Amino acid sequence: MTDRTAIIDTLKAQIEPFNKKGITVTEATSFQGDLEWDSLTVMDFVAAIEDEFDIIITMNMQAEIETVGQLADAVAKLKG
Repeated sequence: MTDRTAIIDTLKAQIEPFNKKGITVTEATSFQGDLEWDSLTVMDFVAAIEDEFDIIITMNMQAEIETVGQLADAVAKLKG
C-alpha cells in the first residue's frame, strides 16, 4: 500500500507547473473550481500523473475526480 501522504506530496509537485494562479494546494483543492483548469490542462496533468505512478486513469474515473484528495484516493487504489 502506498503512503497517502507521499501521494499527496507527489501530486502537489506535479500540480505546481500547472498552478498558474499560484494557489495553495490542499486535499480540498478542486481542479476546475480552484485551479481553473481547462480540458487540455487536465489531459496534460493526467498524463503526467499516469507516468509518475505508472497507472492508467480511465475517462470514467477522471469524470468522478474533482479534488486533489479524490485523486490521491484513486492513485492509492490503482497502485493497490
